[in-house]
Amino acid sequence: MSDRTPADRFLDAAIGLLERIRDEEAESVAAAGTLLADTVADGGRLFAFGAGHSSLAAQDLVYRAGGLALMNLLAVPGVVGIDVMPATLGSALERVDGLASVVLESSPLRTGDALVIISLSGRNALPVEMAMKARELGVRVIGVTSVAYATRTSSRHSSGTFLKDHCDLVLDSGIGVGDAELTHDRVPAPFAPASTVVTTALLQAVMATAASVLAERGIDPPLLRSGNVDGGHEWNARVFEEYADRIFYRR
Repeated sequence: MSDRTPADRFLDAAIGLLERIRDEEAESVAAAGTLLADTVADGGRLFAFGAGHSSLAAQDLVYRAGGLALMNLLAVPGVVGIDVMPATLGSALERVDGLASVVLESSPLRTGDALVIISLSGRNALPVEMAMKARELGVRVIGVTSVAYATRTSSRHSSGTFLKDHCDLVLDSGIGVGDAELTHDRVPAPFAPASTVVTTALLQAVMATAASVLAERGIDPPLLRSGNVDGGHEWNARVFEEYADRIFYRR
C-alpha cells in the first residue's frame, strides 16, 4: 500500500506536466512571447479569451501585478467564468455557431492586434470560430489547447476543425482528455483537474518572454506593479496614461 497521499499524487502530476511544457514547448513559448512583443512594439493591442474554466487563465493575464498592462480580456457574456446562471448555460453557448462573429464585430480588435484564445479541448464552435474570424480581421492568434483532443474527440464546429487548425501559433498544454489526473479504486470517475495550473503557468512563461524581449530591444515593457507595494498606484497611473489608447478594461 502506497503511503503517498492524493495530494502528493496530484502535485507530482502537476509538476510532471509543468516539466513537460518547460521542455517540449520551449520553442513555442519563445515564439509566442516574441509575437506579443512584436505586437506591442508595432503599436498593437493584446487580448485574451477563454470560455468556462479556460477563462480563468485568460483573466489571470489581465490587470495583473507583474503582467503586461496592455493585455485586455475579450469577454463574451455568459461564457466568462461560471457566474452565469445556470452554470450549464456557459457550456451551451460555447457550441453556438455565429456567436464569435457577433462578438468580434462589436469588439475593439483590429488588424495588427494579437489575441490569445484558450480552450482546453479546442473542439467547440466558439473558440474555433473566434480564431477563424480574428485571423480574417488581420489579428494574430495564439491558441492554447490540448492537442490530444483533436485525435480523440470530434469537432463541434461545422468545419470539422479544431482551434489548433486556425492559429498562427499553438501552445500544447499536454493535458489528457477529460482533464483529471487521479483515479481511485473506490471513486467511480477520474478526478483532480490540472488544466488551470498548467495553462496559467504556460501563459505566464509567455508573458515573461514578451517582457524580456521588449527589454532586450530597448523598449520598457508596459508592466503593472502591485497596488500593495509603496509607489505601486503611482507607477500604474503612469502606465495607464501612457498606454491609454491600448487599455480597454478601465473604460
